[in-house]
Amino acid sequence: MEVHDFKGELGRAVPYGVYDLSANAGWVNVGTDADTGQFAVESIRRWWQQIGQAAYPDATRLLITADAGGSNGSRLRLWKVELARLAEELGLQISVSHLPPGTSKWNRIEHRLFAQISMNWRGRPLTSHEVIVETIAATTTTTGLTVQAALDTGTYQKGIKISDKDMKALEQRSIRRNELHGEWNYALLPRPTADTPDNTEINIL
Repeated sequence: MEVHDFKGELGRAVPYGVYDLSANAGWVNVGTDADTGQFAVESIRRWWQQIGQAAYPDATRLLITADAGGSNGSRLRLWKVELARLAEELGLQISVSHLPPGTSKWNRIEHRLFAQISMNWRGRPLTSHEVIVETIAATTTTTGLTVQAALDTGTYQKGIKISDKDMKALEQRSIRRNELHGEWNYALLPRPTADTPDNTEINIL
């Protein structure tokens, strides 16, 4: 997962990217409002609804590799709350592995998706959100990369606070932390008391 925030005369454009490692396929949700944990998870939800569900109908577990900071940061409570809600909604176990702080430049989404997008729109005036979406979606590579993009005009409230009480309840009910660096590696369970069988796993960045 990765997000890049652009500001200019057309207003804010916040592309949040999902890269399917096995399919060599990118999905970019271009937001026009705040970059929050809600926006990050809504981007994943839209990817699943428009691409993931049809591509992986038998999936039981979604593995997400994400940076340690930003709207999908390892310490961001809202990110975990929204992911838990998504896990319940989709009936999927959502496992998350964060890159350790300071190592995001090794996130493969940077080199395999966003670097290619940047080269594709180099020198092209980004005059509207529609142009941004079209330019992102036109990105391809000789190795077979395909990209889809969509505009997200939703509003995402800044400054939503999750209380210690609510976070503790979420930890007990829905979060399973790995023994090795559980602060970076954890799973959101779709049901409070049962694991989802790891029959089919999708790995996205």
